[in-house]
Amino acid sequence: MNLEALKSAFKGDIETDQSVLEKYSQDASLFQLYPLAVVFPHDAADVCALVKWANAENAKLRPEEKKISITARSAGTCMSGGAINESVICDFTRYMNILGEVNADEKIVVTQPGVFYRDFEKATFAKNLMYPAFPASKEICAMGGIVGNNGAGEKTLRYGKAEDYVIATKVVFNDGNEYVVKPLSKEELDAKIAQNDFEGNLYKSLFDTIEKNYDAIKNAKPKVSKNSAGYFLWNIYDKKTGVFDLNKLIVGSQGTLGIVTEATFKLVDVEPVTNVLAIYMDKIDRIGDLAAKLVTFNPESIESFDDYSLKLAFKFFFDFLGEMGLWEFIKLGIAMIPDGIKILRGGIPKLIVLVEVAGNTEKEVKAKLVEIESSIKEFGFQTHIARNAAEANKYWRIRRESFNLLRKHVHGKRTAPFIDDIIVPPATLPEFMPKIQKILDNAGFVYTIAGHVGNGNFHIIPLMDMHVPANRELILNISDKVYDLVLSYGGSLTAEHNDGIVRTPYLEKMYGPFIIGLFKFTKSLFDPKTIFNPGKKVGDTRDYLRDHIRIEKDIK
Repeated sequence: MNLEALKSAFKGDIETDQSVLEKYSQDASLFQLYPLAVVFPHDAADVCALVKWANAENAKLRPEEKKISITARSAGTCMSGGAINESVICDFTRYMNILGEVNADEKIVVTQPGVFYRDFEKATFAKNLMYPAFPASKEICAMGGIVGNNGAGEKTLRYGKAEDYVIATKVVFNDGNEYVVKPLSKEELDAKIAQNDFEGNLYKSLFDTIEKNYDAIKNAKPKVSKNSAGYFLWNIYDKKTGVFDLNKLIVGSQGTLGIVTEATFKLVDVEPVTNVLAIYMDKIDRIGDLAAKLVTFNPESIESFDDYSLKLAFKFFFDFLGEMGLWEFIKLGIAMIPDGIKILRGGIPKLIVLVEVAGNTEKEVKAKLVEIESSIKEFGFQTHIARNAAEANKYWRIRRESFNLLRKHVHGKRTAPFIDDIIVPPATLPEFMPKIQKILDNAGFVYTIAGHVGNGNFHIIPLMDMHVPANRELILNISDKVYDLVLSYGGSLTAEHNDGIVRTPYLEKMYGPFIIGLFKFTKSLFDPKTIFNPGKKVGDTRDYLRDHIRIEKDIK
């Protein structure tokens, strides 16, 4: 790798110190891949220079030599292994972290990929606007990851996913040039194709492929409300409207087709008042019926966390002090009192379901929550309407922080996100949930379950002793069982966390060989030299997955 050749055209930083490579060898996933260099581009011109350099260097290599590749990375919070590779990591957070002015009239904002969501949110909230598809990792994730993974979260039930809000991007493609990507009418698409250049040929080949296989592609779309598995070929072109929108493919592609340098998001109005109804479920056999009832009220969200998450919150309650400050911590403690009383009366619930409602006045929101509470009395579950914003916020803190508490406090074992984002049609939950719990219990796992009940999307995080090399094979075996079960109920392997290393080998199980062939063609069309984030979406194998699971160094 001739980094000297890159330095002459690259204004940003290039680092190869061992400590840096160690840091960037991991993200929030199970895996560890050591890069050869980490680069920090100043601007889009640096990204273009990086891609052109990689192409030039690869052209000099013999076929058997390992090619240079580039993985775009922002906050590094990916749980699927999407932000790591064995060549070059391109980190945007140091310099490409500029957020444009929020346009309150058009309800849009332009952002670079290295902007942290927490800063993005402050800017939009200042204009009484929000991006509603934020993930649970909102305090630590960045906008590049939200675009790359087709991120979503607790408000997705009502508002949708990243793919519904990214209306334009700037992308550096394989030729090393930056292009503007926006929705095109049929006339605009024809004009683009007529250019007969790199960009025009790209559009032409993709359009021809979609048109030729239109029905098969449309039928391949998973029949669930959220999906981040595979390439979203079914979203790009609609014959009825004639609109061709390449952003629908770029979003969720995990940087495997090009490198996004800028994204324009549309925003929605912030409804000033929200509140939560908590439902304490002592058993989950009627979760599907409950979800179906709750959805009819069109709430902001229907979320959940399990008994283990609640126990973690009580056990490590003082962890919140450091992040909140004394006064906020005291308020949280007071807000936890009703839950303590509920537990003393009825025991620790198996699942706590949160129903969030938004509106313009407290009276309006309270009336809606009372109506919902009354409608579900037939289920016989204990319920509680939060008395104020501080009390409502405590539920979200538990929901969002359970994963971090696990990582921090469980000694000898660590979080193992490999079946962390399954989704099935909500109506199937009464049958599905006991079966998946049986698989996990038979494996002897301690695990947490949190999720988006209204969508049928659950995040299951087992705890495993990763000193034990045999756990690599166990992860594969459990993945097979869980994914077979998910697909038997018409679900998707990932609703919002994407494929990465951990799920790419299972995509053929989900889509079949024909659609996988179209995915491979799409990858080769955009990235014929395989320089963009290899091994994600296509090209990864079970052997590669197994061999790169991080095993702790002091092996037992």
